[in-house]
Amino acid sequence: MKALGIAATGMLAQQTNVDVISNNIANANTTGFKSSRAAFQDLIYETVRREGALTSEAGTARPTGVDIGFGVETAGTVRLNTQGGLLATENQLDLAIDGRGFFAVNLPDGGQAFTRDGAFQLSAEGQLVTLQGYELDPGIVVPDNTTQIEVSEQGVVMAYVGGDPAPVELGRITMSTFTNAAGMRQLGGNLLEATTASGDAVPANPGDEGIGILRQGYLENSNVNIIQQITDLISAQRAYEMNSKSLETADQMMTAANQIK
Repeated sequence: MKALGIAATGMLAQQTNVDVISNNIANANTTGFKSSRAAFQDLIYETVRREGALTSEAGTARPTGVDIGFGVETAGTVRLNTQGGLLATENQLDLAIDGRGFFAVNLPDGGQAFTRDGAFQLSAEGQLVTLQGYELDPGIVVPDNTTQIEVSEQGVVMAYVGGDPAPVELGRITMSTFTNAAGMRQLGGNLLEATTASGDAVPANPGDEGIGILRQGYLENSNVNIIQQITDLISAQRAYEMNSKSLETADQMMTAANQIK
């Protein structure tokens, strides 16, 4: 009886589904977090009778076949890169991307990662860095006696230094876009890296057509819809229960068959 194995694959699939949903809920308040959903696909089939096979010498054919599937498997987890809501913080170093794109940061090993988390801080050298201390690329260095920082929607960074009423331009914050942003690999720590699936990073300036703009004094909330996640969680739980019931029923049928004398 194949039902035991089929039900087991269903239980494993729903366990993965619950894992993905749980991670979404856990990161409901993570800055710049993008929710994911588990995608599934059916497994191979055993053909007992093939559709279209002749059923008589007169040429009549079987309109449908008899195909028994072997269950389900996880095809992948799809990241949903929709815009999250913007939260006003009044912190002049907080930046939110309103549109597509990612901030590029330099990793300690010389590699590069990308993030939507714009909660930047200043390092001891005045470098604009992430909460993990990774430098923004291209780098922005703020002078010691800076009294105010202004970042335009186009990413131009201006600083008021000392008592000088005229601001000094420190540089420009750029963004990176990807042909398939869902294909980026998640590293943890609000960081992602480019893969062959995502394609190479394409540099862009905030304000360019179809790219989006920067919002100073804001952070992007996660795009997790808690109500939808709770609904999906209940659905996954019920599906798991039904698969376990299928397994139990198959076991009872096999027990009954073994008891026949």
